[in-house]
Amino acid sequence: MKISARNQLKGRIVEITRGATTAHVRLDIAGTIVTSAITNEAVDALKLAVGQEAYAVVKASDVMIAID
Repeated sequence: MKISARNQLKGRIVEITRGATTAHVRLDIAGTIVTSAITNEAVDALKLAVGQEAYAVVKASDVMIAID
C-alpha cells in the first residue's frame, strides 16, 4: 500500500487498551511513545497485537508550536 502522508513513523506496539468503542494503541518509536485513538473495529481489522511493528501516520493541515 502507498499513502500520500509523508509523516510516517515506524515503531513497535507496546500496549493496546480497549474502551467501549475506542482503543488506545501505544507505539514505541525510538524510545518515544506515541498514542493513537482508533476504533476497536480498526484494531480487529488490522489484527494489531503487542510486539507488532506498525506505523504512526500523521496527516494534519496545521502543526502548532508552543512554549512555556
